[in-house]
Amino acid sequence: MTDIHAGRVLVAHQPAYLPWGGYFSRLLDVNKMIILDHVQFSERGYQHRNRIPDRHGGSQWLTVPVQRRFGQPLRDVRIADPTWSRRHWRTLCQTYARAPHWPDLASRLEAVYSRQWTHLADLDITLTGALLTALNMNVTLIRSSTLRPAGTRTDMLIDLCKRTGDRTLRVGTGALNYLDHAALHAAGIRIEVATYHDPHPANGTAMSAIDLLAHYGPGTRQLLRAGTAITTPVIA
Repeated sequence: MTDIHAGRVLVAHQPAYLPWGGYFSRLLDVNKMIILDHVQFSERGYQHRNRIPDRHGGSQWLTVPVQRRFGQPLRDVRIADPTWSRRHWRTLCQTYARAPHWPDLASRLEAVYSRQWTHLADLDITLTGALLTALNMNVTLIRSSTLRPAGTRTDMLIDLCKRTGDRTLRVGTGALNYLDHAALHAAGIRIEVATYHDPHPANGTAMSAIDLLAHYGPGTRQLLRAGTAITTPVIA
């Protein structure tokens, strides 16, 4: 069993459907990620959708239909239409039929798409785990609902750091707009910011990491590393 106290850097993120490369890039040197499945579902986010290329040189959304209820935590969000998985799998197979590494990736994903899923978070976490395996990244995914952190936003992240023993919090650039830097400093928690520039942007648009894996296979991890920068922000 993996010890969740073994790391030095905490990465916490909401579950995402077929996450993009930047989601994985901040995990290249860590051994765990906290999946924030207790927070509120956001219909406009990537929790139940992501992009892949289309046949016309643009992009298309793959969206998992869900039953919506205002204020619902992610762990309770149910999938609305049991036929979605067949449509998504057919689209993925058609889109990447000629990609050199699709056969290997398909062998990892087909079993996931063959299952009947009732809850979005379960699907997201299973797919994320499958993509981590394809990337040869040994990262344990821990549901925040099992840790029951106190507070919201910065207070929640501070509490998670206390529970895991981590003293560094790694976030994306968007988090800098809402973090309480004074509270983090008072708690003795250092901030790292992960930025990611996709070395292979499909059609100029950020796509699911499936796109990189289908085309580059084992070389995807090196591409993620090449596009990633970890910095420590200077807070005035």
